[in-house]
Amino acid sequence: MTDFPKKHPLLWAYLFAAYFSLCYHIPIYATGMSGSIGLRETILMSLMWLIPILLLPGYTRQFLALSGLIMWPAAVISVFYFIIYGQEFSQSTIFIVFESNVVEGSEFVSSYWQWWFIPVLLLFTAVPIWMWRQARPVTFGQRNRLAYAALFALIAFFPFISTALIKEDTTLNDAVYHQMKRMEPAAPWNLVVGYLKYRQQMAGMTALLEKNRQVKPLQELKAKVATLPDTVVLVLGESTNRQRMSLYGYHRPTTPHLDAMQANNELMVFRDVVTPRPYTIEALQQILSFAEPKNPELFFTKPNLLNMMQQAGYEITWITNQQTQTRRNTMLTTFSQLADHQVYLNNNRAQNANQYDEVVLPPFAETLKSDAAKKLIIVHLLGTHRAYEHRFPETYRQFNDTLGVPEWVTPDLREDYNNYDNAILYNDKVVSSLIQAVQNQHDNSLLVYFADHGEEVYDYPGNLFAGRNEADPTSAMYTVPFIVWTSPAFRQTRDIDHWRSAADRPYSIAHFIHTFADMVGLDFAGMDERASLVSKNFQARPRLIGDPLNAQSLKRYSDVIQDEKPPTQTVEHRVSKDIQRAL
Repeated sequence: MTDFPKKHPLLWAYLFAAYFSLCYHIPIYATGMSGSIGLRETILMSLMWLIPILLLPGYTRQFLALSGLIMWPAAVISVFYFIIYGQEFSQSTIFIVFESNVVEGSEFVSSYWQWWFIPVLLLFTAVPIWMWRQARPVTFGQRNRLAYAALFALIAFFPFISTALIKEDTTLNDAVYHQMKRMEPAAPWNLVVGYLKYRQQMAGMTALLEKNRQVKPLQELKAKVATLPDTVVLVLGESTNRQRMSLYGYHRPTTPHLDAMQANNELMVFRDVVTPRPYTIEALQQILSFAEPKNPELFFTKPNLLNMMQQAGYEITWITNQQTQTRRNTMLTTFSQLADHQVYLNNNRAQNANQYDEVVLPPFAETLKSDAAKKLIIVHLLGTHRAYEHRFPETYRQFNDTLGVPEWVTPDLREDYNNYDNAILYNDKVVSSLIQAVQNQHDNSLLVYFADHGEEVYDYPGNLFAGRNEADPTSAMYTVPFIVWTSPAFRQTRDIDHWRSAADRPYSIAHFIHTFADMVGLDFAGMDERASLVSKNFQARPRLIGDPLNAQSLKRYSDVIQDEKPPTQTVEHRVSKDIQRAL
């Protein structure tokens, strides 16, 4: 081994630099916790540390020592975070760290401290020290060294170069952001970039919160029923197309638990509900506020759903398995910060990581025990978001063959098709478990579940597609489940028989805040019962889809989407005995 650093000094220096990131990315990838993106970016970005020793080979050991000292703290934090949580240290974690106080930090250390952390730390540190002692200067000629340095610089900084010089309609900030995003998986950039993102997101969130504080409360807010529910639960699903749920007639048994509840007449299942946008942030911005396709500015000028419920005297807890801090998720984090209590459970840097929604169940059960007189619990699931194979444990891999797969789904796409159904199968278990937990409370309670938007996963022949595209909409992207559960105590205080008669009403959850207020039993100046799905005064209105900031893009759902359901599948409806036994 001692000859290797002498014969291959550049490769040895690279292994030294890469060690500090690969030491946690390799186990993250090997355990299936995440995909290969972080590992790939680490391999590429570690090349930048070789540039100084190629330009000034006489200072090789000095440069390596300096780079090691810079990377070591970030690597230590990342390694031990993975050991404790089995997750990648990310900007979401940094957000939680900075939002915690000293007491919470000391409790964290004392809760997770193990004696064997010290020998692991010593061993982790001894390896790069030994590697550094074996390091030797590169012996290439100057021309070769400069060529290698230029090549490594091009590889490491290609994200910036390609965005700034090659892509059209981009700014310098776009190029910097692209470079930071690609560097982030590797130490020490996971800390540096994560902190910069944290500051950026906090600035945006603070501005949104300040705007919200300036909004006047709802006028004449009052209860229109004798007894408001003690517990209200709002479950926000993710990327779930109701057409792939057996609860809505899908031929595979993807929702056995909800099916059983429906058979026992425990649920109200609304069958013609669509979302206004096929993207989480944009959809929830309308769903959780008075904003709507033709009046998006109302998001900033009127109270939102959380403001309304706090004004009504409800203590709010936001439990989320969505990422806390990303460039896209500022709005979601802002919503969560409006709650009285927050429980952030997903600190992964990317969505291609195993983060199962069952993690919401323990904090949800604990919150249900709160002695607050009135409580609203919002549970935001990761649901059936891509990548589908990361959305369910292995025990829920029940659909894994050709049974029930449409004939147009080619063999190379079959795994994704099956995994989406497996994700819905697991989502069924989580949602039904939340309902069961509320049911066990035996109080006056209401639970509403819907998904923010749908997802197309090879549902149509011809142009096979998985995902969402607002510019080329299909029904799978917009059709969402909408389910209501009420406790016996709730039903004793309310006449809700007419709610069931509304099951087939065409509705857009862009107007959900009116439905939610009506269900809870609230009234206020400006309340529009015509926009409530369950109101006796309901009036069907055009269900608009498209970007509210681009009026020309707004179209009636019925004009754009000709078929509510995918074409009839030509595969015989069969369920294997193995699947039946598993369910």
